[in-house]
Amino acid sequence: MTTDATPPLTVPQTSELAATVLDHVETAVVGKRDALEVVLATVLAGGHVLLEDNPGLGKTLAARSLAQSLGLDFRRAQFTPDLLPADLTGSFIFDQRNAEFEFREGPIFTGLLLADEINRTPPKTQAALLEAMQERQVTIEGRTFPLPQPFHVLATANPVEYEGTYPLPEAQLDRFLTRVTFGYPTEAEEFDVLQRRMTRRAEEIQLDPVTDAAGVLAMQASVEAVMVEPTVAQYCVQLAAATRDHAQTLIGASPRGSLALMLVSRAYAVIRGRDYVLPEDIKAIAVPVLAHRVTLRPELWMSNVTPASVVNGVLQSVPTPVVTA
Repeated sequence: MTTDATPPLTVPQTSELAATVLDHVETAVVGKRDALEVVLATVLAGGHVLLEDNPGLGKTLAARSLAQSLGLDFRRAQFTPDLLPADLTGSFIFDQRNAEFEFREGPIFTGLLLADEINRTPPKTQAALLEAMQERQVTIEGRTFPLPQPFHVLATANPVEYEGTYPLPEAQLDRFLTRVTFGYPTEAEEFDVLQRRMTRRAEEIQLDPVTDAAGVLAMQASVEAVMVEPTVAQYCVQLAAATRDHAQTLIGASPRGSLALMLVSRAYAVIRGRDYVLPEDIKAIAVPVLAHRVTLRPELWMSNVTPASVVNGVLQSVPTPVVTA
């Protein structure tokens, strides 16, 4: 995964670099360290993130700040009802000078794509992301074009508006390694946002890169060295299986969910400075990894039951393995 010019990083080096990236992003995004750790862990695990929260809570700012800090090319695609797949992937354009068709890349050809308000575009355009997210390539008119490496999608969705939206189907939700919410800041954090805005005397925040695309690939390669004990891996399987047997779920997490638990927990352990996974790492990322893979029974739509509460209940019911570090 690394280039010849960039030697693989050790786990301590990646941990130190990840802390620097998070500190850097926190200069723009105030008071969301825990959520940012999950987002960064998802990127280091090679996955994509769905940021689902109310408007104005810093989703776009977090995506842009992370891309700037990681040194990745960043493009934003505003998903609207009239957005076509070709607007996202690109298309062949006839060049009259050369009398031939040439391919013009769309915004998807980047290091980090912000798919803003992904639930506002029809399923046909949403589906254009599926091949890119899974295969890291796009196929247009029978020709396949590889995407830059690394390639990650940070999609945003507004959960409070339903008119004019197209909810993501379960198959596409499953493509996102995690779903993260930021929530409202505390009064002190919100005051800090205002203070920082007055201090910098500018609306935009420009962050200097901490690393680059090759460095991100080296960080991702180091995550593969993180050890997962069999008992911890079995714990991932038991948690995913428990969501399928839960009385309040119609559909539980698939085996992709247990695999996602293991992948993200390894990156999360690196961020926490370890080369091994603890059950506490699994618990910390269980809701972002599993909740969007759980479908509740339809008769519960008027109750206070949520996929997150189901996952939290599963964490309480499944015995935690004992691991000796």
